[in-house]
Amino acid sequence: MNFTSRRRTHHRSEETEGPGLTALLPPPSVPGLDPDRELLLKEALLREAAVAAPRGGLTPRAARPRRRLVRVMVPAVACALAVGGVVVVNLVDAPGRGTTAAPGDRTPGTSEAAQLLDRIALAAAGEKQPTVRADQFVYIESKVAFAGQSAGGGKVITPPAHTRQVWLSADGSRPGLLREEGEPDSSLGDDAPVYDLDHRGATPRPRTAHKKAASISDPTHEYVASLPTDPDALLKLIRDETHGQGQDPDQRAFTAIGDLLAETWAPPQVGAALYKAAAKIPGVTVIDAATDAAGREGVAVARTAHGQQTQWVFDRTTYAFLGERTVLTESGDAGPAGTVVGTSAVLTRAAVDRTGETPAPTTA
Repeated sequence: MNFTSRRRTHHRSEETEGPGLTALLPPPSVPGLDPDRELLLKEALLREAAVAAPRGGLTPRAARPRRRLVRVMVPAVACALAVGGVVVVNLVDAPGRGTTAAPGDRTPGTSEAAQLLDRIALAAAGEKQPTVRADQFVYIESKVAFAGQSAGGGKVITPPAHTRQVWLSADGSRPGLLREEGEPDSSLGDDAPVYDLDHRGATPRPRTAHKKAASISDPTHEYVASLPTDPDALLKLIRDETHGQGQDPDQRAFTAIGDLLAETWAPPQVGAALYKAAAKIPGVTVIDAATDAAGREGVAVARTAHGQQTQWVFDRTTYAFLGERTVLTESGDAGPAGTVVGTSAVLTRAAVDRTGETPAPTTA
């Protein structure tokens, strides 16, 4: 997961490596699919086997770093946020940096990644998801860790992963809540009051500010649910809305999709369209083995740009999205190539009625 400062409230940066997916990733059936969907999956896999190109000399392509974690945001310029004597590194698109594959990354082009994303999309389309009412909140619990650097500089240090909980108003009409282990609670989307002054000497009169419209960079659940399910139309919308948010339009799109995957709860058909849209982005590759912040190992889809690789980690059997990871692909002041500078793991997604409420634990 790349980790620049995130959309609503977070910081991260991104990207890394891999060797031979075909041997490690047999095409299993996706648990929970009905017979018709399972048949469709089998037919898709047979088509892939029939057209698979021979493995051999492969050429590298382009890529980028991550955003915000709130996996969830993407800034346009590099910056560092000083807090209590610590600088949180915001690794974003920087001009003049080239693309370098992470150590061990095969970078085979888009064919293998497109095939994997097609399987992931098919699994996502078959997921069961309850309806989220407009007056509810989407609750997401995750484990996250982001690299920091002392004010005096030096190598970045990634602390142990900690718990992150976020409550996001489904329709955007009420403030959300961010709760991170070891930090005070933060209100999300709660704009400062606006005051009108009727005349000189009058008492300022508070009024409600006009709320910003939801967007790819600042989505509500209702907005995500309304996104196009045609991958071409969806990718065009993402490119249009993220225009100007970095040097690399392909990486901007990849990062924006990753943000939506990590801290929204897209309906199944929209989720499938996001994966299919990602498959159309040049430079997307496959990492045979990657681990999320909770220690779960899976297969990853990745993109490398500006010295970082952003990885989306998926369960090897169910293709469920597990989390993100961002890895340095170039050695520098922040550390050697291969340094993990951001990692996350999505643990729970649910709809709840109020901020601070958590879903009842599920029983086997």
